[in-house]
Amino acid sequence: MSGARRPEGTSPRMERVVGTVLRAGVIASSTCLAAGLLLSLATGGGPVAGLLLNTGIVVLLATPVARVIVSTVEYIVERDWPFAVLTTVVLLELVASAVAALVFNRKI
Repeated sequence: MSGARRPEGTSPRMERVVGTVLRAGVIASSTCLAAGLLLSLATGGGPVAGLLLNTGIVVLLATPVARVIVSTVEYIVERDWPFAVLTTVVLLELVASAVAALVFNRKI
């Protein structure tokens, strides 16, 4: 991290783990989206292309949630209780919003 400063209170281990999670999410999402797009263009669509595109979008949307989960675990491991509580609240809000979206947008 040349020239970049670490935020106050974050450990190098946490930065490394969170960076790995974000990188893996973006790479997996980009790979699925690219493969789905290429397959869709080559074959005119189909269930496999649709599945790859949907998987890429879901992985892209899940990446920030994974980051919050990893941050929560890391704060608990470091015994940084104020940040552990805050990230747990954020995680609960993310889960509640996903559940609400699924429940209230259900087709009858």
